[in-house]
Amino acid sequence: MDFKLTEEHEMIRQAARDFANNELKPGVIERDEKQEFPKEQIKKLGELGFMGMMASPEYGGGGMDTVSYVLAMEELSKIDASASVVVSVNNSLVCWGLDTYGTEEQKKKYLTQLTTGEKIGAFCLSEPEAGSDATSQKTTAIDKGDHYVINGTKNWITNGGSADIYLVIAHTDKEKKHRGINAFILEKGMEGFEIGPKEQKMGIRGSDTHSLTFNDVKVPKENRIGEDGFGFKFAMKTLAGGRIGIAAQALGIAAGAYEMAKAYSKIRKAFGTEIMNHQAIAFKLADMHTSIEAARHMVMKAAWDKDNGENYDLSGAMAKLYASQVAMDVTVEAVQVHGGNGYVKEYHVERLMRDAKITQIYEGTSEIQKIVISRSILAD
Repeated sequence: MDFKLTEEHEMIRQAARDFANNELKPGVIERDEKQEFPKEQIKKLGELGFMGMMASPEYGGGGMDTVSYVLAMEELSKIDASASVVVSVNNSLVCWGLDTYGTEEQKKKYLTQLTTGEKIGAFCLSEPEAGSDATSQKTTAIDKGDHYVINGTKNWITNGGSADIYLVIAHTDKEKKHRGINAFILEKGMEGFEIGPKEQKMGIRGSDTHSLTFNDVKVPKENRIGEDGFGFKFAMKTLAGGRIGIAAQALGIAAGAYEMAKAYSKIRKAFGTEIMNHQAIAFKLADMHTSIEAARHMVMKAAWDKDNGENYDLSGAMAKLYASQVAMDVTVEAVQVHGGNGYVKEYHVERLMRDAKITQIYEGTSEIQKIVISRSILAD
């Protein structure tokens, strides 16, 4: 076992940390209040190579490992989870999916624009009646020979209004159940493709979340990803890696809240001394630090599994399940350490607490992670 990061890993982590503090932190409270998408910040992240970190260099990607990616996700998420989820979706769900399963033509046409941040991607799986139950897709794609005609609705789509390229999961043959599902590449502006109003959310309010409607949208045959019937497997494989990214986001939210609470405990005084000197606060910080370190090891193990060709379904699910719970627990305690100040926007921790909750829900709820984990351990 080697728990030491490489020099390259340290450089990537420092670059992400610097960007988060210098570019994301100024204005993050205002963006949260206004539900404003961090457009300029995402553009800069693309220019720095954070939007296609794991994609092949021949298509403009960084060719980096998953460990590098989760290090960057943690640092960005300490400050702005609304920005980091854009990075997560673009890297884990869109770029990785196209780089791994797309055709050469698809990679040259779409991936090269996504890796540089010139264009942003979205992953469209959830529906009003098909969230956790991904096999119950109502969106249909009818084969018309040289093209498909897509009809249906997708909801809770991250980057829904700001994306340019959308990976859409749809049923082509319901009789075949999950074997009748396909994945398609759609572009904003296609006739019949409509974007609904922005969702009013509790957390990650700067993130662009919309419902999408498809009314007889014609999609060229060459925009299907993989062989006929590959869509469900594509979605599950892609989401398995996406869990690692969201686990890293949850870890970052927790670590950011902890760092703020620790710093605050050193300057806030009560009963004649800094509150860090009171055991009630010191023990809170000890518990927070311990749980964060445990989550970090789980996230890194999942990333290591993926980089080394091991099956990361179990480790990724465990990392997301645990890290998301840690994010909730630590942010609540960080608010408590801040006292009344923790309840106001100025000190950031109330926003991190609101942002933490979604990590237990999107890209597979905590309950779904337990299904994945239990099936894996009981199969032995």
